[in-house]
Amino acid sequence: MPTNVSGAISFIIGALARLYLLVLVLRFWLPWLKADFRNPLAQAILRLTSPLVVPLRRIIPAIGRLDSATLLVAFAIQYLTILLLLLINGRTAGIAAIALTSIVDLVLLTLNLFMFAIVVKIILSWVAQGAYNPAIAIITTLTEPILQPFRRRMPPMGGLDISPLFAIILMMAATILIGGFRPLAI
Repeated sequence: MPTNVSGAISFIIGALARLYLLVLVLRFWLPWLKADFRNPLAQAILRLTSPLVVPLRRIIPAIGRLDSATLLVAFAIQYLTILLLLLINGRTAGIAAIALTSIVDLVLLTLNLFMFAIVVKIILSWVAQGAYNPAIAIITTLTEPILQPFRRRMPPMGGLDISPLFAIILMMAATILIGGFRPLAI
């Protein structure tokens, strides 16, 4: 298969898998962050992920507040995506390398989700301060537990909240550190 065709197919598969994995990661974190599940966006997340998560939840129960079924589905999709991308590109790897890459990729996706949510929250604070819609409520649910510890240690400087800056710096450092454990470059 020509390189440009396999590259395009890899991109499409990777992008679609990451989008669905993003929804699964949101499904995992929203209960931990005590999101309002009456929110239409939270309900859409549940509807999109329930076909895979709910049947597995009957077999694998949650461990406390840890939604093990959602984690297992996310891991399986990430693992299969990496395996498929390796096959498309004519490469091979061991089971352990694919598994470790899957775990690292899921952690990196989570960090990127939180960083993106913080950046969107910053932009919304400039543009739509005090506005409400379901997306803003989800973004606030995602970002407040991360920003609160920084806000406690750093009061606003001249009315400017710089806590998001330090949160993003710390998460970017964590991304670099965790990314170093990724055995496969895909």
